[in-house]
Amino acid sequence: MLRTEKSLQSTARLAGRWRTRLGGAVAALVIPMLLAACGGGGGASTTAQGGELLADSNVTVRKTHLGVVRGEALAGVTAFKGIPFAKAPVGALRWQAPQEADAWTGVRTTTAFGNACSQYGRIYGPGANNRYDATIGSTLFLAVGQEDCLYLNVWSPANASGKLPVIVFFHGGSNVSGYTADPMYDGAALAKAANAVVVTANFRLGILGFLDLPQLKTGDASNDSGNFTMLDSIKALEFVQKNARAFGGNPDNVTIMGQSAGAINVWALQTSPLMTAATPKLFHRNVPLSGGISLATNLPAGSLPTLNPRSFYQGQGTALLQNLLIVDGLATDAASANAYIAGRTPAEIAAYLRGKAPQQLFTTLLTRMPTLAGSGPIPDGTVVASDPIEAIKAGNYVKVPVLAGNTRDEGKLFPSFLFIVGAEFPTVRKVSDAQLFAHHFSNDPNAAVQTPIGDWLVASVLPANAPVTGFTARAEALNSIFFLRSRDNVLNALKTQQSDVWYYRFDWDKQPAPWNDIYGAVHVVDLPFIFGNFGPSLFSNVWFSNANAPGRLELSAAMMQTLGSFARNGDPNNVSLGVAWPAWPNKLVFDATLSNKSIRAE
Repeated sequence: MLRTEKSLQSTARLAGRWRTRLGGAVAALVIPMLLAACGGGGGASTTAQGGELLADSNVTVRKTHLGVVRGEALAGVTAFKGIPFAKAPVGALRWQAPQEADAWTGVRTTTAFGNACSQYGRIYGPGANNRYDATIGSTLFLAVGQEDCLYLNVWSPANASGKLPVIVFFHGGSNVSGYTADPMYDGAALAKAANAVVVTANFRLGILGFLDLPQLKTGDASNDSGNFTMLDSIKALEFVQKNARAFGGNPDNVTIMGQSAGAINVWALQTSPLMTAATPKLFHRNVPLSGGISLATNLPAGSLPTLNPRSFYQGQGTALLQNLLIVDGLATDAASANAYIAGRTPAEIAAYLRGKAPQQLFTTLLTRMPTLAGSGPIPDGTVVASDPIEAIKAGNYVKVPVLAGNTRDEGKLFPSFLFIVGAEFPTVRKVSDAQLFAHHFSNDPNAAVQTPIGDWLVASVLPANAPVTGFTARAEALNSIFFLRSRDNVLNALKTQQSDVWYYRFDWDKQPAPWNDIYGAVHVVDLPFIFGNFGPSLFSNVWFSNANAPGRLELSAAMMQTLGSFARNGDPNNVSLGVAWPAWPNKLVFDATLSNKSIRAE
């Protein structure tokens, strides 16, 4: 999911200035915000080459190329959690390309998720305990997670044969937050329903995952790209390529899937020069949900792009270093900071930066340079294409079937940005993130009386469905200039090169009132349906009631079966849809009544 409100409250105070600079300048300020988630012991009972199924009656034991892992048997699926796919990127390895993890001997127990990656706390984050719990509300904007975080998780259907499709999911969170231990991303239900191996992988976040600074460069083009998140993702895919068979999967049939920032990242992978040249291919289908890959230069005037130019990240890196020096009393302003930097070797500056705790980095970022706090793929030309859309048009990308999607009401998750489309400044939402989390954590979706909408939204956007000024209309205006323009840009470019491009819109909005107006078919609402997980999660206690269970469960089952069909065949059409799905620019609409799924083609 993209970046939310609270961390932007201080940034929003700057918007009086922004209003006078709407245009290219507002994109440079706003989009980073908008875009801005073991053990061992014993001995193996048998041996095998890495990446092969073990001839062992215990289906929870598998051999990877790094060593033997033991997971846990669940109903119809075996789960392996917290498998390391790279060394911990700590110390000298911070801001370095991921390194091969150390092999182990014996059997490594993999039944607990690995650490969330270092990040500042958000309502979508891991809290203090790497899980969805009450501590999320008390750790907002504080450092959570660990830098030792490069772990992945595998759910394998029982009795998997070694030929199943593999689905690798990259989470959202503006590339500044998120974690695979989020219960919404548990892969068990999807693995069973899709009859596929499901993998979720952590990756470095924020300025630990994307940083472009001269003093960190080593002379290696990939490392010097600053795209450490993307390199982590590639490393995870390399692990899958080497070990898919060990978990019953087919390394020659891998689907990458990402949502929001994760969708931006999988688009970046599809257009990456590294991936275009990779042999063997590391993925064979792509499912980008609610994200694009467009620079401002690819879009009509007035659009909000989903990708910032490299110059943004070069400016961010410089500003971060300058502000850290000022905070430490080593400089008083940018000029004296530059003089200090000029008097030190790159190695000294790199050591200085690596000596900073994550909390120091995040505090400096959020309090001193909030308009530069966003993160995302850096179009360096080596790891990420310098212009991904033009790369597609030129045929310089990984040509695989694509299944993209959006929710109908994407913009409703971002009320702090509705001033861009004429809504009240600084935000139309009346509650803080802490208040929102406290309410949602304990709400009863089956209670006869829910909170009134006026407690959540300011009067100027009510009634919510009023033309032009209502909350729904304002959110759709934001959706149009952001999500939909990037969608059209990338899918239309793809259609000039290939025919196998499919698209869905997700329309389900059957939450109890007033949540159907406050959220509706909002950004991220399709993920519980895709994973078959309806709680616990941030929104489950306001979205999912007993009354809407029959329809949403039937819709979810069809969506999981559809994803399985696409992963298996490169075509999403299947009998559960009850309708033929035409290729883009047509679309399929996923919806449901309270009682039944309702799927149609448009």
